[in-house]
Amino acid sequence: MSHRPSSGLAAVSTALLAMSRHLEVRDVLKTIVASARELLDAEYAALGVPDDHGGFAQFVVDGVSDEQWKAIGPLPRQHGILAAMLHKAEPERLADVREDPRFGGWPSAHPEMSDFLGLPVRDGDEILGALFLANKRCPKETGGCGFTAEDEELLSILAQHAAIALTNARLYERSRELTIAEERSRLAHELHDAVSQKLFSLRLTAQAAAALVDRDPARAKGELQQVAALAAEAADELRAAVVELRPAALDEDGLVHTLRTQIQVLDRAHTARVTFESPGTRALPAAQEEAVLRVAQEALHNALRHADAELVTVALTRAGQGARLTVADDGKGFDPSTVRSAGRHLGLVSMRDRASGVGGSLTVTSALGEGTTIEMEVPGG
Repeated sequence: MSHRPSSGLAAVSTALLAMSRHLEVRDVLKTIVASARELLDAEYAALGVPDDHGGFAQFVVDGVSDEQWKAIGPLPRQHGILAAMLHKAEPERLADVREDPRFGGWPSAHPEMSDFLGLPVRDGDEILGALFLANKRCPKETGGCGFTAEDEELLSILAQHAAIALTNARLYERSRELTIAEERSRLAHELHDAVSQKLFSLRLTAQAAAALVDRDPARAKGELQQVAALAAEAADELRAAVVELRPAALDEDGLVHTLRTQIQVLDRAHTARVTFESPGTRALPAAQEEAVLRVAQEALHNALRHADAELVTVALTRAGQGARLTVADDGKGFDPSTVRSAGRHLGLVSMRDRASGVGGSLTVTSALGEGTTIEMEVPGG
């Protein structure tokens, strides 16, 4: 008898609903693995997405702690049992994986596994990945029970729908990449127009100053001051564009590293001091990480361009299962009673929309002459 929490089509339906709630590839992979492990009542589950170099582009596990996973070491290669589902595209159901002639051993920190079930995740002829489950949890009066033909059938149904969910997630991310590319193109066009206008004005003002140097030095001095102001504005436009156009690289580097890198660039580019700290934070769902990054960028842009701040501090801290972003400056601040008129100018509406869009919240605290603090909380996942 299986100890499956819920059986048959009801369990499959629950798993499919869980998969359909996510759009980002990373979240879909995690949900597929967790759903498969719960559906078949296995101790361990994993899903590998192959790369083009004999390894795995992504390898998601469930049932293994973060500490164990770190101790295991680098991602596995496509060999032995792992390669079987990727190259032969056939299911593998084994009473003891360790007795299979293709078994090549595990790293010392790898948990012990015996009964094994693996299935390819396919979209037509394309193999998107492979699902692996091990150690079915059930009474072991006779030394073990292993996965059944019914388990294989249920996992096959799940794998078919996992392929749909994974394909949809890839299409969504591709669509989002195209949208980002279009936005980058639009920003580049606006940047070209804005900076061109600034440089044209700067050139005319410099010519006027040159013409006035001999006959009206006082007016020439005023024109040169205007040249300096226009040059500063052009530099600000460029700095803002660098932040907007810079790829987040969240998938490769993670939120903390991406934020730290961008803040280091801003600290070097501006006269204001910009600092960052991130004690004890944890990974967030992809959509939340992107929202936090964009809010941080907007808040930093405001502090460095509009607040006349000397110090801007950024902190990313743990808040329950989620995280809290705090961006504080010692600048001129503003009167909260004028927030309606200032909201769009400072991007507050956009920041609130980003926060609420991922189930989070945004708080803005400010007063004239007392700086501004922006806090964003997201729930995690």
